[in-house]
Amino acid sequence: IFMEFAVYLSLHTRHRKLFKNKQIAIIGQSLFGQEVYSRLRKEGHQVVGVFTIPDKDGKADPLALEAEKDHVPVFKFPRWRLKGKALPEVVEQYKSLGAQLNVLPFCSQFIPMEVINAPEHGSIIYHPSLLPRHRGASAINWTLIHGDKKGGFTVFWADDGLDTGDILLQKECDVLPDDTVSSLYNRFLFPEGVNGMVEAVRLITEGKAPRIPQTEEGATYEGIQKKENAKINWDQPAEAIHNWIRGNDKVPGAWTEANGQMLTFFGSTLNDNGLVPEGDTLDIPGASQPGIITKVGLVLFGNDGKMLVVKNIQLEDGKMIPACHFFKSAESTTLELTEEELVTAETIRDAWQRILPNVAEIESSTDFFKSGAASVDVVRLIEEVKLQCNGLELENEDVYMATTFGDFIQMLIRKLRGEDGEEEQAIDYVGSKSCLLQKVIGLADLMEEHQEELATIEAIDSGAVYTLALKTHVGMSIQTFRYFAGWCDKIQGTTIPINQARPNRNLTFTKKEPVGVCGIVIPWNYPLMMLSWKTAACLAAGNTLVIKPAQVTPLTALKFAELTVKAGIPKGVVNVLPGSGSLVGQRLSDHPDVRKIGFTGSTEIGKHIMKSCALSNVKKVSLELGGKSPLIIFADCDLSKAIQMGMSSVFFNKGENCIAAGRLFLENSIHDQFVQKVVEEVKKLKIGDPLDRATNHGPQNHHAHLQKLIEYCQKGVKEGATLVYGGKQVSRPGFFFEPTIFTNVEDHMFVAQEESFGPIMIISRFPDGDIDGVLQRANATEFGLASGVFTQNINKALYVSDKLQAGTVFINTYNKTDVAAPFGGFKQSGFGKDLGEAALNEYLKIKTVTFEY
Repeated sequence: IFMEFAVYLSLHTRHRKLFKNKQIAIIGQSLFGQEVYSRLRKEGHQVVGVFTIPDKDGKADPLALEAEKDHVPVFKFPRWRLKGKALPEVVEQYKSLGAQLNVLPFCSQFIPMEVINAPEHGSIIYHPSLLPRHRGASAINWTLIHGDKKGGFTVFWADDGLDTGDILLQKECDVLPDDTVSSLYNRFLFPEGVNGMVEAVRLITEGKAPRIPQTEEGATYEGIQKKENAKINWDQPAEAIHNWIRGNDKVPGAWTEANGQMLTFFGSTLNDNGLVPEGDTLDIPGASQPGIITKVGLVLFGNDGKMLVVKNIQLEDGKMIPACHFFKSAESTTLELTEEELVTAETIRDAWQRILPNVAEIESSTDFFKSGAASVDVVRLIEEVKLQCNGLELENEDVYMATTFGDFIQMLIRKLRGEDGEEEQAIDYVGSKSCLLQKVIGLADLMEEHQEELATIEAIDSGAVYTLALKTHVGMSIQTFRYFAGWCDKIQGTTIPINQARPNRNLTFTKKEPVGVCGIVIPWNYPLMMLSWKTAACLAAGNTLVIKPAQVTPLTALKFAELTVKAGIPKGVVNVLPGSGSLVGQRLSDHPDVRKIGFTGSTEIGKHIMKSCALSNVKKVSLELGGKSPLIIFADCDLSKAIQMGMSSVFFNKGENCIAAGRLFLENSIHDQFVQKVVEEVKKLKIGDPLDRATNHGPQNHHAHLQKLIEYCQKGVKEGATLVYGGKQVSRPGFFFEPTIFTNVEDHMFVAQEESFGPIMIISRFPDGDIDGVLQRANATEFGLASGVFTQNINKALYVSDKLQAGTVFINTYNKTDVAAPFGGFKQSGFGKDLGEAALNEYLKIKTVTFEY
């Protein structure tokens, strides 16, 4: 026993020592290495040295630049060993730092075992595949080339083999049908890989890092992908050709010989709609059929007759062009620049010079990539343009399409003039469901990429506290699009047995089809989230739509529209039309080409919309309207949780919440204790700037609503309700209203019957044990959006949930909505559902087909 304790104490002391000291050497390069370095420092680890590659063309690696800014020692050894042996002076410099752990996030150099084994805790390496599969330097390429359905990364303990060390951790992801090396890396391998490296170091410092030996079963090793071995083999199915092209996109680039030159293909997607498009043929030696240049790109064929589409082609001289322009002669006209545009050109020339310091002078013929620029420099150039050109946002592809300075300036000025010659997007109305799925997923990814910007806009526009906007307004919006993306290819009808008309037979089946053009009218309390709840289902069902955001909160809808374009959703599918409800909303309700209206807002306006839809063309309608949601709290509840959730049920999003608990019913025996505790907690809330991360309670949405809340409280006091706390505007600039608590509210009072849509808690008592009595009072309203009950008695909870007349019942929780759970009201709170499978039916029509044979 004493020996075991001594061993435990020794290990514990060792781990504590590492936890305190955390001396790490970073060996690697690139933005990935830079991000791992920065995150480890933020975690409190001491980076004693950074070892990276020498400067290239006068430019330091991003990892080196970041470390030098922090005054961390940086070493740029051109090599670590010579003729298979470690260089003593290099090893000596490394060991002088006293690192306890080597972290190799991305390293292209061969590191000698004298360095790998030197630290007390060894070395860990990041590898972008699920080892033991795809060992070697081109792991991401081969993941795609082999058509793997799962990808991911491994953090492993370095040994003297090639990616053969024991596994510390692995994380996997789905490989999407049209993923490229870049998209897979940017979507998962980079961000989650950084998180994985940080997690691995954390496990090591805590003494919890496993060492799982790699199995040789299923192990593969593939060589480095180079241009010379990236030639396309046309004698294989379309999917295999597609995988080859995307597995080499963008480096080294899959190529073939055609039209007398080497052509390199980028941006491949499978075309599974089976329709052969019209266009000009391109003979390709070895291909089973000629390619076809169409409006959407170059259509290619596998030996199985199936198709794929290539978006971009790089010519032998290095110039990248849209595939649809292959047979078109280059534009003969060169723009003549104005004086102001010449100044812009010189500003951009200076930016090129900063990025390419090794180039003596930037001339019209200077090629960005041939002058030493890498992918990280593309990002930098795009940011420079955004800064210098009034926020103009280029895509990476724009830089690859105009690689010389002269071409780049022509492209840039055309975009600034709005004359970039972009062709009208061809919309494939028969298009594949997998394509729609990819677009919706891509949109969700872009929303996640811009989530902080969206949350900031939402906070400024609606008054939502930034942290809530980030987690709920934006976070749930992203989840909603990801959820409905999964439904895109699962919408199907049924086969129905019917009575046979003997001697013949009959077959009946149903088809679910898009409704058509849908109008989406959204409120001001959750501008982006309400847009997402309806738009995601609408798109997944295959419709086009016009979104009318609330007049006072249009900004996130406009940013959303921008992201749909970036996601590749065709023009005309998603349209945003800001304006007043009386003008734009009314026009949508009346328009004969609009076949569905989805509305969230007041019951009064909902009735008006329903009437307009009926009179115009009997539109399909779904309405999520007002509420006066009852929350019943019994004495046998978990009181501390009931207090916490009761406050959230009222004050969440400063009360501007459609399902807010409009009235709390407290059992007599806990009434006073509940009120006392809630008042204490409300006094702790910080009211202030919604962009301040410490703020709990932001401003109301607009001035008219603030005035309505003040009048609401005045009516409550006038009718005899007891104002326990709040009830007035906060004495500071802005539309700030105090969280308010009313007690002794009688059933006949205005505040007991009408929704405040603000941070006002309405409390009524009910006698102990009077379950049916409180249910009768809770249901005595024309609204039925949501409701809640707190009790630890499961029989009571289920009985109450059965009797409550509301579309949603929360038991021992509140505000717990989920993208998979249908949401909608009863009675004058509307009809139809958002979220879940049920929401799809709001945007579909069912066709029955019966035939005789």
